[in-house]
Parts: sequence; structure tokens; C-alpha cells
Amino acid sequence: MLGKKLQLGLTALTLAVVVSAGTHALWSQPATPTHPATISDQVATEDRVRKPGWWPTKGSFPSNAYVGAGTCAQCHADLVAAQSTTSMAKTATRAAASELLKQHPLSYKLGPYSYQATRGEAAATYSVADGANSYSTNLQWSFGIRMGQSYLFERNGGIFMAPLTYYPEHGAWDFTVDQAHSIPDSLEKAVGRHLLDSEVRGCFNCHNTAATTSDRFDPDHSTPGLTCEACHGPGADHVSAVKSGLAEQGNTMIMNPRHLNPVESIDFCGSCHRTWWDVTLSGSTGITSLRFPPYRLENSRCWGKGDARLTCVACHDPHRPLEREAAAYDSRCLACHINAAGAKSTVDHPGGACPVARKDCVSCHMQKFQVVDIPVKFTDHQIRVIRTSDAIPR
Repeated sequence: MLGKKLQLGLTALTLAVVVSAGTHALWSQPATPTHPATISDQVATEDRVRKPGWWPTKGSFPSNAYVGAGTCAQCHADLVAAQSTTSMAKTATRAAASELLKQHPLSYKLGPYSYQATRGEAAATYSVADGANSYSTNLQWSFGIRMGQSYLFERNGGIFMAPLTYYPEHGAWDFTVDQAHSIPDSLEKAVGRHLLDSEVRGCFNCHNTAATTSDRFDPDHSTPGLTCEACHGPGADHVSAVKSGLAEQGNTMIMNPRHLNPVESIDFCGSCHRTWWDVTLSGSTGITSLRFPPYRLENSRCWGKGDARLTCVACHDPHRPLEREAAAYDSRCLACHINAAGAKSTVDHPGGACPVARKDCVSCHMQKFQVVDIPVKFTDHQIRVIRTSDAIPR
């Protein structure tokens, strides 16, 4: 399967190179090869989850294999407490418990359609009216917290996504990602988009813990947000072994991402943030790929043949809230780059010194750009020297 995908991916890349020759005005030519040097080791998420053992979004384990964060806290109290404050831990909630919706109720006019959404004491309600007719229902789920919060509801046996999302950094409601920026031609279309089954599973498997168990999709019995077992896998066997005094054996019964090599580590986070192959095979390259850091990172010249100093977790501690200040990342950059003018690169520090500055590296080399269809700026993880005249590389 992977071999076929590799061939397909390379064919797509070859075509992209040909096409890009005629669209240079829109996209700058990348300073790196057309694909990472580690491409033969990188794997699409759907292939990863078919392999034995745990991998994020895998749904073959039974529900009783999950023990919950409270059990994890019996031994790892500090880590569990810290992780619970992260955006990942809060990336999903029942809409009736959404603080964002409570603080920022929806009142929006789009052509003839009026949209309203509020969170009361027991439920979150949503309605759309066109002056002659109206539709109302309860919102079931809210997904997202920092970059934007979107809402799902049930209708006619299917799962729909509301066309409007609240964007905290923007401080306003606007179109949901992938939503057409146009006035719907009927109330039926105005109420929201019917999600494909694959989209629904993707949403829940990456925003909730244990949404799929025993290969059965069961979001109503999932844990909102990403808790310990969303990344480390079901913990029942691990806990049982440790409580029986078999700590060493127990450590082999839980996934510890620390032991992954650089490529595996990037693909691990890419299970939800999209691996290089996930993006390439889905055709989500171009400016849209700014939403998928693993893909952008592995297109960086810095990535080379896969450097442990450049994995996601080298900069981001998954157990702690995201660092917001540019200076917080300087030490990571200087793990590879020398920081003295005139000094020569070494084996341990192959990166040359920046001729412009000695601090706040990411403010220049990992700038933020807005994805065209939503009012959010994403940090571009394709590390590079950015010149004013440059377009965003694919």
C-alpha cells in the first residue's frame, strides 16, 4: 500500500513541478528539494494505524482498555494537571458547556438569513431564519478553542457543521473553514454543511479521546478533548502491570513517544496535524498547507535527513500550554545554529549565524500568514529566509 502511495505521491509531485513553471508569479520556487530527504521513511496516517500497536486515531482497542486521566494522575499528577490546561485538552466540549458560546453568542446576518446561537443553562440552541421560514435545533458539540470554535448538530440522522465559527483572536464570528463564502440559495443549504462520515470520524478522533473503540465509532461515549490516552494509548494493561509490581514490564505496555525517531515523531503529531504524505495525497498543498505544520516543517531545508532537534516536541511540550513569545524558541534555534558573527559551523551546530539578529528568530524565519478563507494567521513551519518580495512556497 505504501509503495503505491509513494509512486502516486511522486507522480503528483512531478506534475506539480511542471505546473509551477507556469505559475511562478503565484508561488516562489522552494529553496529545498521537491520532497524531503526522509520521504522513504515517512508514512501516511492511514497506513500507520494499520500496523500493530498503538498510534493516535487508532480505533481497534476496546473501550475497557481506557482508564481515564484520573487513573493516570495517581502516578503522574503533575503531568496530568499541566496537560489539562492546554488547548489540546480543551479542543472539544459539549456545546452546552461551551464558555466561548456563552460569552459570545451568535447573531449574524448573511443576505436574507439571520443566524442565532446561544448557550443557556441546559442547552446550546441554534437557529436560522429567512424571514418566511426558520430552522432551529440544539447544538451538540463544539470543536476548537484557540484558533476558532466550530459547532456540530444532528439533522435527519446526519451530522452537520454550522457555517459560522467564533474566532477568539479575531474577536468575531466568520465563515467556518472550507465553508463557501457566498449566500446560500435556500434555507436548506443555509443551516449548515452535511459532513461526510469520514469527516465526522476525523473530527472526533482528533478532538476527542476514544471516539472509536473496537472499530466502532461511538462519539457519545468518548471523552471530550485530548487526554493522556489520546497520545499514549489505552492504559489498562500498563496500570495493571505497574500495580502488580511489574513496572518495567508495564512501561512496555504504553506508548512513550520519546522513543520515536525524528521521522516517526513528526508523523505521530501528524496523525491529526497531517503528515507530509497526508497533505500530499489529499492535494492540500499550497497556502492551505499552512494549517499543517508537519508538512511545512519537513519541507524546510533545516529538516535535512531528519534531525531530533527539529521535531514538534523539540519546541512544543505537549503537556504544557503553547509558548506565545518569540524569544521562548531562541534556545531551540541555537541548538543547531551558531550565534556569533564570524564563527564557523561545526558538526553539532551546522547552522550558520544569522547576519541580522541574535534573538526572536521565529519572528523572521517562521512568520505568520493568513489562510485565505478564514481570519486566522498560522505560523509557517517551513523555516527559511523570507524576503519581502517572496511568495509563500508550496
